[in-house]
Amino acid sequence: MTVEPSTDAGANTPSEPVTIDSQNDLDELVSDYDVVLSDFYADWCGPCQMLAPVVEQLAAETDAAIAKVDVDANQQLARAYGVQGVPTLVLFADGQQVEEIVGVQGEDQLRSLIENYTN
Repeated sequence: MTVEPSTDAGANTPSEPVTIDSQNDLDELVSDYDVVLSDFYADWCGPCQMLAPVVEQLAAETDAAIAKVDVDANQQLARAYGVQGVPTLVLFADGQQVEEIVGVQGEDQLRSLIENYTN
């Protein structure tokens, strides 16, 4: 797991998405930050590629840490969260999974979802 220091986002959250390589990486991120949006994606997935710039923008502009989980490289982790289609977004707040969204979502919708748990 590589965490870049924050520049704009509040609460010292990473300003770029964090690549997750194991359950321990995800657990650590979820315990370190109040709100974490995990993007379960695949490189071959067209909708995932459409969503990528949105999650990068959210990492830079919101108080949520953004996790990127490649489902092909982390099949066991994807199974643990019941990911059956990509992209799947899993939102954690205060260490608990609180939301799961399957499919491409608009930036405004995701920003609003994050703000429900950060304010």
